[in-house]
Amino acid sequence: MKLQKILLIFSLLVAISLKAQTNSAPQVIPSIQQWEGKTGYFTFSENTPLVVDKNFPQLESYISVFSNDLQSLYNFKAAVTLAQAKSQSVFFTLSSETAIPEEGYRINIDENIIITASSTKGIFWATRTLLQMLENGGNRIPKGIINDFPMYSHRGFMLDVGRKFFTIDYLRDYIKILSYYKINEFQIHLNDNGFKVFYNDDWDKTYSAFRLQSDVFPGLAAKDGHYTKDEFRDLQKMGMLYGVNVIPEIDVPAHSLAFTHYKPEIGSDKYGKDHLDLYHPETYKFVDALYAEYLSGENPVFVGADVHIGTDEYDKGESEKYREFTDRYLKYIQKLGKNVRMWGGLRWLKGETPVHSENVVVNAWSYDWVDPELSLKEGYKLISTCDTWLYIVPAAGYYRDFLDEKWLYEEWTPEKVNRKETLPEGTKGLLGGMFAVWNDHCGNGISQQDVHIRTLPAVKVLSEKMWKRNTSANFDTFKKLSDRMGEAPQVNLSGKVTSKTNLVMHYALNSKKEKDLSENGYNELQRNKIGISKKDNSLVFKSEESFIKTPILEIGYDYRVDFNLFLNPETIDDAILFEGRDSKVIIKKEDNQFQIGFSRDGYTYYFAEKFDFEKWYELGISGDYKGTSLYVNGKQSERLEGKTHSTNNGKNKIYIQQTLVFPLQYIGSSNQKSFQGKIKNLKVIKL
Repeated sequence: MKLQKILLIFSLLVAISLKAQTNSAPQVIPSIQQWEGKTGYFTFSENTPLVVDKNFPQLESYISVFSNDLQSLYNFKAAVTLAQAKSQSVFFTLSSETAIPEEGYRINIDENIIITASSTKGIFWATRTLLQMLENGGNRIPKGIINDFPMYSHRGFMLDVGRKFFTIDYLRDYIKILSYYKINEFQIHLNDNGFKVFYNDDWDKTYSAFRLQSDVFPGLAAKDGHYTKDEFRDLQKMGMLYGVNVIPEIDVPAHSLAFTHYKPEIGSDKYGKDHLDLYHPETYKFVDALYAEYLSGENPVFVGADVHIGTDEYDKGESEKYREFTDRYLKYIQKLGKNVRMWGGLRWLKGETPVHSENVVVNAWSYDWVDPELSLKEGYKLISTCDTWLYIVPAAGYYRDFLDEKWLYEEWTPEKVNRKETLPEGTKGLLGGMFAVWNDHCGNGISQQDVHIRTLPAVKVLSEKMWKRNTSANFDTFKKLSDRMGEAPQVNLSGKVTSKTNLVMHYALNSKKEKDLSENGYNELQRNKIGISKKDNSLVFKSEESFIKTPILEIGYDYRVDFNLFLNPETIDDAILFEGRDSKVIIKKEDNQFQIGFSRDGYTYYFAEKFDFEKWYELGISGDYKGTSLYVNGKQSERLEGKTHSTNNGKNKIYIQQTLVFPLQYIGSSNQKSFQGKIKNLKVIKL
């Protein structure tokens, strides 16, 4: 009996020990819903085959993206084949099991990795999970079973490209970022305008833009940046491959100054030229033709299933006519074969005129403008987009500059539709949530990368809350994971650099074969028409064609770049000192002297200090998300930060952003605009 007790106790201890050795849940964002840990690891390598079930060849294009990501991140040249499961492979298959919901997937990690989903999107989300497991845990994948699925079907981000232009490459990168964190909607706000108060109260001078090529209305697309029809088609198709629904928004009948600038007679004299005149017959002809251009024909520009018609913030004095207009275009878009969405406005613009609700999705953005419970009763479906918590207006001084990650993580769910109303969990018709970036202050100097450093943390925390809903880890643990995770495969908009110490690069710049004096070994420099000055121990840039290409594209905030510079008077005006993908550091010649400045996103700024030609200077430039500083001979000469543009005796202010993600791809320029002179002792420091 005593022996039996001892054996029982021993068995229990062994069982407890074995259980204790089972693998913990992988650290990914968003967190997986269910994890059953096993023991041991699957070792991922460049020899790991990616096998697509031969019965589902439609998966091959999605797994090819995964293969390319593996190659870019880890140099794993994984082959994609159509076959049956192989030993030590990753196998992808579809199943009609009702236990796997839409967008859900199962990963069984053992001697093989077997990925099963009910849809192509679920398969793709599984690849994002595997990539994050590799990013956070190395190539040893813990064995176990993942069952994962979203709590909300709609998880979105909206970007205002109307008031600030974002390049098509930036939008492509954002599809990759959103996809990496399983955000499945990307709404692109294609038109808008600035505030008249900043343009001498003159609508004719107020900035406006529509960002899409139009053949029906030649000249309508903004000259300072727009997308061709083919670019926008391809963007939506890319989104489909990455699991991201790109939703175009053409905002009418307010926020419409771009249209009334083009066709002045359709602008409202009563409510302002950013409002369409709802009584003018030409208004309806114009809007009909505009939507039809992008939704009709054999090869429509709007490829996806959903189109957003705006409808926010029309003047309250015209509620009945507004409701009639909104009803008309909700039906019109559906007649053209699309699902339709709108910004909520019917609480503010109350009236008797019925507004179509069947299969209409409403962004519930404001307590004053949207009644969520009434909207649901009337048949609308809702996306929680509360301005109080989910609006970023960069550097504006109102709304949020950065979202409150901690509060969102600990308190927010999509059921919190506004500051006064919270819907019950599981409310039918509440589809999910979306956060938004509004670039209200046109011309404030904000850069694409400045917007990105605000949105990336929001993507991560809202991904967690819209997929997982109920969080298990404390915020500090989540934040540490969030901060160390990257943006997405093949994306580095933040300009992060890999460095063993704060000294990222250090080149003496005085010999034929330079060596990086930091610990990082960034030695791969390419030169063009560069000489050596033995007298000054420096490199000579002989002509406008001289440049040195470095292994690093750019460095993001916070940084400092130091160098010694000697300029020849032959240097051309606007010559380039440093050049990168997104920005350049430039020279301005004036009165036989020169100034140093920088240019990015269509904005150019100069430091005030003037320098003499043919004289050595020890210079430094440092930057953070608030501004940029110049150092001369070890002392700060000037800080570009805090400049404002004011009207109404300072009542209305725009805060000018003079920031710089520092370009490092070229010393000099690859475009035959290099400075002429000498440079030495380049140091790049991460602060």
